[in-house]
Amino acid sequence: MHSPHDTTAPTPAAPSSSWWRDLTDALRGVPHDYTSGALGRAILLLAVPMVLEMSMESLFAVVDVFFVGRIGPTAVAAVGMTESLMIVIYTLAFGLSIGATATVARRIGEQDPDGAARAAVQVLILGASLSLVLGAGGALFAPQLLALMGSSPEVIAEGTGYARVMLGGGASVFLLFVINATFRGAGDPAVAMRVLMVANSLNMVLDPLFIFGLGPVPALGVTGAAVATTIGRTVGFLIALRMLLRGSGHLRVARPHVRLEPATMLGILRLSTAGTFQTAIATMSWLGLIRVVASFGATAMAGYTFAIRLAIFAFMPAFGLGGAAATLVGQSLGAKKPDRAEQAVRVATKVDVAFMGTIGLVYWLFAEPIIGLFTQDAPAAALAATGLRIMAYGFPLFGAGMVLEQAFNGAGDTWTPTWINLGVYWIIQIPLAWLLARPLGFGVPGVFVSVTIAYSVFVLVAWVLFRRGRWKLKHV
Repeated sequence: MHSPHDTTAPTPAAPSSSWWRDLTDALRGVPHDYTSGALGRAILLLAVPMVLEMSMESLFAVVDVFFVGRIGPTAVAAVGMTESLMIVIYTLAFGLSIGATATVARRIGEQDPDGAARAAVQVLILGASLSLVLGAGGALFAPQLLALMGSSPEVIAEGTGYARVMLGGGASVFLLFVINATFRGAGDPAVAMRVLMVANSLNMVLDPLFIFGLGPVPALGVTGAAVATTIGRTVGFLIALRMLLRGSGHLRVARPHVRLEPATMLGILRLSTAGTFQTAIATMSWLGLIRVVASFGATAMAGYTFAIRLAIFAFMPAFGLGGAAATLVGQSLGAKKPDRAEQAVRVATKVDVAFMGTIGLVYWLFAEPIIGLFTQDAPAAALAATGLRIMAYGFPLFGAGMVLEQAFNGAGDTWTPTWINLGVYWIIQIPLAWLLARPLGFGVPGVFVSVTIAYSVFVLVAWVLFRRGRWKLKHV
């Protein structure tokens, strides 16, 4: 028999309840207390909008490469090279988002909505300051940065405009990331989902308009994709900001909350510094892989870009389930329920493994038709299909690893996944990619093999450390 205080135990459902009702509640963003009640319902309410949100986030890149692929391999390579530069912005945004989610979730779990609102304000101040500095530098030095990444003269010539707009408009990416992180931490992921749906819809309409031109709108080529994406993200952020100020679900910023709070800001920075380092280690490792791939030429780079873009699109649901785990862990620890936090991670891990395994099977079976939607360049398409199949083997492991990583982050234990990332991605993945691609002669497919092996090692190490339970003792 369950103790009356055992909040992890399943609770009897009301006669009218159903999974369908839970699903519609998740999409509508019905407020819910995630520190009590059945974990299955809690994970569903959080994970469904988070999975859709993350899919919407990755859809920006997929839509861009879909239309840019009609221009040619050099244009696609320019997009891939610029994305490697955007990693700096993504890294800092993800790092700050980790601190935002952990802090807001802990305050909500402690029944302190004013503290959560004040934390959201500090996050936005930090995000605006960092992103404006980065954007100015990126726009000014775009061609030099493309050259630094090993781009050919053709890629630099065609991609400089794209890079200037994407890097210069980096504030739209940054601020949209961090404001959505506050909604996720508060347990309001449906808000972030709806915002990104609007932003993506706008991007889908504007992408072909600015790339190919229509009527009075000139054809901007690959630069048009950057213009469309930046406009879509900017509109999305403004909508999210309006919802934050008006109040939505558990989070509302009022005038008294809008002030500098050095102590709160320092606490968020403490978490975010480790989170940024953690994200930097993982994302910058992609730069190492790109350097290996770029040495094989523009066609190889285009094939790699197609495969990685589609893989990242598939990974976003895993990020969504990981985000659900982070919110549940943070709020449960804030409510002094560490056992509920641990059980939430176990359930979310099982769900993510099954989900990502299904996606991996689809990619493995239909790699060629999927790639064929994006390019008719036979050599690039063949390489991309091979890469998708190789990485698909590791999709279930990536799902498990993402839940474990975000569980540590949600608890405020941001250094544990940081050290795991350092060992797995820099000590194992990058040297292995070079070894397989060059000395052992496997070429670019060897790079994809190194990615799959890295997933496997990450999960093994993270699971061992999770079982030790030290993350339950962290204070935020």
